[in-house]
Amino acid sequence: MTDSTLRVIAQLRAQPGREADLKRVLVGLIEPSRDETGCIGYELLENLEDPREFTFVEEWQGESALEAHFSTDHIARAVREFPVLLAQELDLRKYHRVD
Repeated sequence: MTDSTLRVIAQLRAQPGREADLKRVLVGLIEPSRDETGCIGYELLENLEDPREFTFVEEWQGESALEAHFSTDHIARAVREFPVLLAQELDLRKYHRVD
């Protein structure tokens, strides 16, 4: 049996010296994303052993809620800043819970 919600793991790695800038941008996504229709959970994690690495753990009501998330103004603003902040491309993976 699978859960109908969509789980997302998104990992981002900051350019050396840009950790604080990336963290500021990512923290700014938390509240507006949690307020979106279809958002069940949205957490930002910071790697204790590598301060350049951040991970979002998200849960959405489905693919359409995630697609709507990607089209929001707050995500668009963050994506515009990514080229100078990220050391590598965003690693985004989608999952369904398996019971």
